[in-house]
Amino acid sequence: MADVHDPATRSKNMRAIRPQGTRIEKQLLQVLQSLGVAACQQVKELPGRPDFVIPERKKIIFTHGCFWHRHHCGLYKPPATRREFWLDKIGRNVVRDQQNLARLQEQGWTVLIIWECALKGKNRLSESQLSDRVEEWICVSELSAEIGEQGISLLNRQTIPPADQQQPEEH
Repeated sequence: MADVHDPATRSKNMRAIRPQGTRIEKQLLQVLQSLGVAACQQVKELPGRPDFVIPERKKIIFTHGCFWHRHHCGLYKPPATRREFWLDKIGRNVVRDQQNLARLQEQGWTVLIIWECALKGKNRLSESQLSDRVEEWICVSELSAEIGEQGISLLNRQTIPPADQQQPEEH
């Protein structure tokens, strides 16, 4: 299927996507505030620049867009145009996410990833469902997890060494 926008319009639209202050971040901030949880935002000193950090509990929350971080859900649709470029770019995001997760866990942080599909689309969680799962994870979980359209589950982390420890690929 061809893109519905001409290249200049598509480029303008893609440039408008911001890395912080997204709708899902704003929704999660409201949830955290309603729970009385104080969290720092966009902490650039930590790997991956977490969206929310709860230092007193050593917890980190990322909000991931399903497209940009390749979540296998109803919202992820591989692009039809410049497919190789986008699959490569998104693939690098996934590898970087896994490396950041490993580094954070090595530093003793527990990580929660909240996927866009948990807050958007026909299978989204209600505000109370999301709030209950976030509260449960903050208060009792000692394991990293993710929240998607199916609810909360343990994070399935593939073991990928940090970038400085990876062997170069031979061609």
